[in-house]
Amino acid sequence: MSERSGWRVLIVGCGSVGIELGRQLTESGHLVWGMRRTVSALPSYILPIPGRLETLEGAPELPPQLDFVVLTSSSDSRTDDGYRRAYVDTAANLLTALVQQGQGPTRILVASSTGVYEQAGGEWINEDSPASPQYFTGKRLLEGEQVILSGPFPSTIVRFAGIYGPDRIRLLSRVARGEEVRLEGDPIYTNRIHRDDCAGIFRMLLGHDYPRSVYVGVDHEPVERSELLCWLAEQLGVPVPPVVSGADLSARLLRSNKRCSNRAIVEAGYQFRFPTFREGYGRLIEEIKASSRSEHPI
Repeated sequence: MSERSGWRVLIVGCGSVGIELGRQLTESGHLVWGMRRTVSALPSYILPIPGRLETLEGAPELPPQLDFVVLTSSSDSRTDDGYRRAYVDTAANLLTALVQQGQGPTRILVASSTGVYEQAGGEWINEDSPASPQYFTGKRLLEGEQVILSGPFPSTIVRFAGIYGPDRIRLLSRVARGEEVRLEGDPIYTNRIHRDDCAGIFRMLLGHDYPRSVYVGVDHEPVERSELLCWLAEQLGVPVPPVVSGADLSARLLRSNKRCSNRAIVEAGYQFRFPTFREGYGRLIEEIKASSRSEHPI
């Protein structure tokens, strides 16, 4: 669908990325609804729909004649059941609600994760790399993707890596408080993307006539974890995190050791606002230092 004013867009699970996407869309003259449990957190430019789609019972009525739906689910608990409800059941119930209510969206966009890739030896991966997760987190995310991709509507999945931004400063806070450590031994790579670029990718794909079914959403530079931590410490003016043995770090961290390529999304036409962690985290640190009251305390 070539862009015109007046798209009708529903963002399901409208959190940080969804709110930023809603801002970008409404500034271009589009109409945006946000569905979430607590709608008081939504800004005035997003029309609120209280509720969730983890079950069909009591599911809210969807706005009529939707042009697009963006699914940005998140789990309340890091358990298999929690992930199944958030990513698999929500996806299935969304499709059911759309069909039952006679909707015909041009496309459904879904926020997923590079966690569906099991590779953990520093390999380069892209959209064509095998996704065969061994842990329930990746399994449920992949299952939710497959529910949407096998549904009756055109759909596109974006597999994001570590999202950071104005309300996602956990790593910055841990470095500032001296709670992070570096791993002794072989490099561990991490992949990052700023929240604004997550929303920007969705924004670009909404106006793309023929997007592919899956994209990897990361910035231009996978970075070795120790390098990232040392850079953050230097920018914050705090001691660099100490080096510890591998046994002191979680298996979850070790499983994320891969280098993700963003070539496909760049070739699709997206231009990054924050091309690497330096620009993105640099902006966050500048904003924090410039605020005397610090709305986002570290």
